[in-house]
This record gives sequence, structure tokens and C-alpha cells, in this order.
Amino acid sequence: MNEGIMNQSEFEAIMKDATKKIVGDISWSKDEDHSPALEFRIEIQSEVGYPIFIKGSYNPPVETLSYNLIHRGSGRIYGLDLGKDHHNPSCTYVGEKHKHRWNESMRDKEAYVPDDINTGGMGIDPVSVWKQFCREAKIRHEGILHSPGAVQMLIEGEGE
Repeated sequence: MNEGIMNQSEFEAIMKDATKKIVGDISWSKDEDHSPALEFRIEIQSEVGYPIFIKGSYNPPVETLSYNLIHRGSGRIYGLDLGKDHHNPSCTYVGEKHKHRWNESMRDKEAYVPDDINTGGMGIDPVSVWKQFCREAKIRHEGILHSPGAVQMLIEGEGE
């Protein structure tokens, strides 16, 4: 599969492909840059063999969450951000819940407010949002995304 910059039809094919899957459980780990964020990176398999993976990031103290579908040649091609505003190149602001969808002219720079992600209104639940994100992006996860709580308790205990 081509790892170079893709065109619009290649992007659409990736998004429509229901053979995309993640095999195995996913655990959060401390951010390598020593921020309070937790993160993971996981490869995506498919019949076609797209050069794609997902990077997740969750920052509990400021309640931000991101799941980004990354194409090795084109960068982020699809993503969900919660808890942080986005300023589009057209000077419009989108809210703290927004998605990025790749296109040839803007790449991933423009965001929109989705109506298919429900955060429940009681803070961000990374596991619940993950299930919604995978369903909408047609990614089958054959495993579980562990709650970031255990890693967070470990981090908080380091300062004692």
C-alpha cells in the first residue's frame, strides 16, 4: 500500500473499509514528554494493508481527549478532540467537541462539530468515547481499551 500523500478517493476508501481492525488490548502509558497526559499508539490491520495507526491521548487534569487516525504518508486523516477548542483556517471556531476529516485541499486543518459522539455530560469517559469512535470509523477492536485510571493512580503516587 502506498505510504505517500493520498488523494481523496484513497481517503474515502480507507474510511469505508469495514475490514479495519485492532487485535489485542490497549493500555495507556505515561506521555514520553513528561506531561500529565496518558497515551497509546496501536496499529490498524486491514485486508488492504493501509499504512495507518491510531494515537490516543488523555489529559485527566484538564479533561482533554484525542483519538487520531494517522496515515504514515499523510499524517492525521481523521480525529476526534474533546475538551479543547479549534480555530479553523476560515477563522471560525468550533467547540470543545470536534472532529477532523482529511481532504485534499485542507488536509486535517478544518474541524466540524459532530453529532454522533455522546460524552454523557459527566466528564470524559475515554472507554465509552473509544467505542463510539471505533464504531463510527468502521474499526473493529478485538480486545478492550483499558481505563486510564490505573495508570493515573500510579502517576499520582510517584510524587510521594
